[in-house]
Amino acid sequence: MALANDLIAAFCQAFRMHPMGVSVISAMTEDGPQALTVSSLISISATPPLVAFSLSGQSVRSAAILTAETVVVHFPRPADQQLAQLCATPGANRFDGSHRWELLETGEPRFTEVATWFRASLERQLPLENATLVIARLREGAAPDSECSAGEPSLVYVNRGWHHVAVDHSRHP
Repeated sequence: MALANDLIAAFCQAFRMHPMGVSVISAMTEDGPQALTVSSLISISATPPLVAFSLSGQSVRSAAILTAETVVVHFPRPADQQLAQLCATPGANRFDGSHRWELLETGEPRFTEVATWFRASLERQLPLENATLVIARLREGAAPDSECSAGEPSLVYVNRGWHHVAVDHSRHP
């Protein structure tokens, strides 16, 4: 058992120091709009546009989102850090009016201050011991060129804190 505990400690330490981009996932559920922050979003394919993320098996919000057919995947920037923090705070009301949001014509809640977002259908769910891996197909959205071309910093989470990472375009041809 000591080996298992050593492995878990090493795993936690490694991922604590592994910078990860953050995303906010929102959905309309039977209990109303729900949102949470994830640091597990990955791209799977551009054609078709597929992403994956994991949701904790211990989260009430995760369980609610897993009942939805569609979600909105938001890509917060440093200016959106307060929203990302709010959606990561257990028990916090994400839709209390402190952050602007709207319902898309298809019924999903979208935080309007986040410029890059995609509506996605939940295609597959792989339940694991303490989490569910979700594969989602992007259906529509927006990713303004200005965010990428201007070298705007990205919002990342590392060592239990929020950080901003900028790309130095002067080093690349």
